[in-house]
Amino acid sequence: MKMNELGRTGIQVSELCLGSMTWGSQNTTDEGHTQIDMALDHGVNFIDTAEMYPVLPIKAERCGASETVIGEWIAKTGRRNDFVLATKVAGPNPGFLRGGKGYDGPTIDETIDNSLARLQTDFIDLYQLHWPVRGSYMFRQNWTYDPSSQNRDDTIAHMTDVLQALGRAVDAGKIRAVGLSNESAWGTTQWVRLADEMGLPRMASVQNEYSLLCRLFDTDMAETSINENVGLLSFSPLATGLLTRKYTENETPAGSRRSIENKLSGRITPQVWPAVRAYEAIADKHGLDITHLALAWCRTRPFMTSAIFGATKMDQLETTLKSVDVTLSQEVLNDIDQAHRAHPMPF
Repeated sequence: MKMNELGRTGIQVSELCLGSMTWGSQNTTDEGHTQIDMALDHGVNFIDTAEMYPVLPIKAERCGASETVIGEWIAKTGRRNDFVLATKVAGPNPGFLRGGKGYDGPTIDETIDNSLARLQTDFIDLYQLHWPVRGSYMFRQNWTYDPSSQNRDDTIAHMTDVLQALGRAVDAGKIRAVGLSNESAWGTTQWVRLADEMGLPRMASVQNEYSLLCRLFDTDMAETSINENVGLLSFSPLATGLLTRKYTENETPAGSRRSIENKLSGRITPQVWPAVRAYEAIADKHGLDITHLALAWCRTRPFMTSAIFGATKMDQLETTLKSVDVTLSQEVLNDIDQAHRAHPMPF
């Protein structure tokens, strides 16, 4: 398993990261623990969670359960130093956390302590802002995104307040590094600029959606990532199962994400199925598993730090872990480029 540096922190993380958003809902505690054991045995040293997990659906009474699963594994095994642990604080929400309130300086002080308690650890390696308080174009909001209601001065003041709180947490030894999620190029640049100017913690990573079917990161965010050394932690690199042959237009396995969330958060569109078939055809042409094709392609991207994957079944986890043994030829990459040009934004 290849290791990559997390921004400029010196922290080394594996090219695959185990996601936990199904633990406590679709997966039991024991299943979550078994997944951690298998992932670590195969060289993964990076686990991602969030205070709002699990999802499908998000419920106020379940928020924090995924962190609790990890905390119980740490308490049981004592292997806290064997992996890099990332979690997140939620932004403004429909009411499942803090009555819908997002985060500011005082909130950050409290939410870090709450996560530490659930995770049963003294420190968090990477503490991420799950989505911007000012708003975001992620999760299909790009189609109607309008930032004209934002106030730059308010945003900068908010960023400064949050960075100062993160600085206090770093100084106290509660967190080692900080990161973003669902951010834009402008937002990422401002976070980095302010941190550099004030000597506060610098954003090391940005966790945005990225896959063969979702390539919004490829332009402005790619340039920002490379020049500011803020690496991508891609979530949904398998497009919530669309790039695993799990689904067809008319087939949805019982217990799968789509059986709970029919549109897969807006990813099911008339355009998505021709795109999925195009990538399946490339995999078939070159004798590759579609899962391996999708994840091996992520590793070719110059801004990629780690691809975050989730699994509800152990055979899915095993297939995903084997993707690191696959290297794509130039012919495969050329075919992927042609498919992307034909199906640029399927959702």
